[in-house]
Amino acid sequence: MSRPKAGVSHPVFARLFARCGAVAERLGAGAHRDELLAGLEGRVIEVGAGTGLNFAHYPASVAEVAAVEPEPYLRARSTEAASRAPVAVRVVPGVAAALPFADGAFDAAVASLVLCSVPDQGAALDELRRVLRPGGELRFYEHVRAEAPSLARLQRALDLGWPHLAGGCHTARDTVSAIERAGFTVVACRRFRFRPGVLSTPVSPHAIGRAIRHA
Repeated sequence: MSRPKAGVSHPVFARLFARCGAVAERLGAGAHRDELLAGLEGRVIEVGAGTGLNFAHYPASVAEVAAVEPEPYLRARSTEAASRAPVAVRVVPGVAAALPFADGAFDAAVASLVLCSVPDQGAALDELRRVLRPGGELRFYEHVRAEAPSLARLQRALDLGWPHLAGGCHTARDTVSAIERAGFTVVACRRFRFRPGVLSTPVSPHAIGRAIRHA
């Protein structure tokens, strides 16, 4: 069995992603991040930290955030953001399918607009479950497969080429179901449409929620 790559490099897409993220933050994504992280406590792992947009939204009840980001440009941006965060944030290289932490090391995990782009979604979720303590919480904020059949068909068609242009991003993943299959119980989930730009219709269906790791 091959080991997951230790990192990824998407220099062009990473810069576009950073710009789009900043725009989306002003148009409503910042409020989504507040909702995602509200009430978190203890030691937290965040996978796919990107430019560190979540960092400013962590509540003071969080003791530490270990933020994993494999892409060099994005990791440098998130390291800058960590220096301004209201809580302690440590940015480390790594990929979601091979997290560099011990079993049960964290009280909570955060996956924010990343489970669309990991090469193996099941492996990434298995790793998140592994590093969470029994009863630990997974917070997720992801664009997901549309519930409307017509948009879901469009997403499946776009996924023939979209991932090659968008840093591995898939538009049609049923991420909430994948979380449940990975050994979590989804205890809260809000589905909504968010379209901060004219080209974002295929990735406009979103879900924010909480899931508990089975013992």
